[in-house]
Amino acid sequence: MKILVFYHITNKEEIFTMSSLIDEYKSFLNEGKTERECVRVIEAEAVKNGYKNICDVEKLLPGDKVYVSKFGKVVALFEIGTSRIENGMNILGAHIDSPRLDVKQNPVYEKDFIVYMNTHYYGGIKKYQWLTMPLAIHGVVCKKNGSVVNICVGEKSDDPVFCISDILPHLAQKQMKETAADFIPGENLDVIVASDCPPCESDKEKSKEKNPAKKALLALLKETYGIEEKDLSSAELEVVPAGESRDLGFDRSLVLGYGQDDRSCAFTSVKAMFETRASVRTNCCVCVDKEEIGSVGATGMGSHFLENAVAEVIARLENYSDLTLRRCLNSSSMLSSDVNSAFDPLNADLYDRENASFLGGGIVFNKYTGARGKSGASDASPEFIARLRNVLDRDGVKYQMAELGKVDQGGGGTIAYLAAKYGMYVLDAGVAVLSMHAPWEITSRSDIEQAFAAYRSFLTLE
Repeated sequence: MKILVFYHITNKEEIFTMSSLIDEYKSFLNEGKTERECVRVIEAEAVKNGYKNICDVEKLLPGDKVYVSKFGKVVALFEIGTSRIENGMNILGAHIDSPRLDVKQNPVYEKDFIVYMNTHYYGGIKKYQWLTMPLAIHGVVCKKNGSVVNICVGEKSDDPVFCISDILPHLAQKQMKETAADFIPGENLDVIVASDCPPCESDKEKSKEKNPAKKALLALLKETYGIEEKDLSSAELEVVPAGESRDLGFDRSLVLGYGQDDRSCAFTSVKAMFETRASVRTNCCVCVDKEEIGSVGATGMGSHFLENAVAEVIARLENYSDLTLRRCLNSSSMLSSDVNSAFDPLNADLYDRENASFLGGGIVFNKYTGARGKSGASDASPEFIARLRNVLDRDGVKYQMAELGKVDQGGGGTIAYLAAKYGMYVLDAGVAVLSMHAPWEITSRSDIEQAFAAYRSFLTLE
């Protein structure tokens, strides 16, 4: 496959290559709106590209390709190089969770003939952005007998969708005086899932019935999915924007889609693994969960997932030792593949323009993230940055150096600091995103392609 590494498209072959990559990218966004869905897509593509589940492999040799996953929500890909693994790996690390609404464990209630699902928002969102837009429900319901029911409603053209209501302007005088952070409380982000008509005076039997609309909905869920209300206590249901990603603009130069933070980087990282052959160093791509809430839990980067996965690889390459594992991680290099805030011309005062990232400017390198006095940052080594500049300039990849915004304006973090604790080289490198953390985010088609090219170049480091 030809790599397009120039922003200006000069021939039909390059146009076709870029269009093919972007079409794949939009399909990934559409099929992977949750972490579980992303892992399913990645594992399926990995198998097509010759990767095997490490549980099915007893011994590894140079050129072998395996994957490791946990709870269906985090996955790591490995391709074995010719050098001893204690000499380190080239690692691409992205996260596959995105801001959303999570359905609570006792969610269904009826209030005045409208049935709601109670939610708890996940990650940093502007709550008002989720009102009055079509929503879909994705996830799993796990039953006591061990069976799992997959749920995805709101994505097909003939599916129903869901919605959070808002106050009409005529009655919003009090609401309009409140701050954006306060006028929609988190407890009011409940999704309308069904309704019923109030009974007429002559319908005395129905007027005595308690919560008739909720009972009708539960009966429908029983008939359609075979689930009871109590089964929802062991469910994991995520509310996300309904609909597919789209080309944006008359010139189709941009992509509008949900979850591009950070699936733009996850897709291009995984794609780079599939399109690159490991030579001296072992290549690795890890796609983790829970970054948006602090990289916690068994599937976040703060867990032992990566080191446990590497330990399994070492055990199949040679006699396992803790020293080999430590040396491997300490000698590795990693791109923390995460997005950056794109410069917003309508809010230019929030940015230091000379240190901002621009749509179409290529992959973004952040030497450090954090907030205020670099709090929470992983400050990258300039020696490592110089090596990357050399290989990207060699391959004609377009890149830009940037920060998230003005000093003291705000800040953010990535998984970089959690990888840096092993002593490895780490640098944040990803796609510029406009309207980050909104239900629909904006990226440049060119930047997606440049990120893919940059990750490919990085995987060739020796």
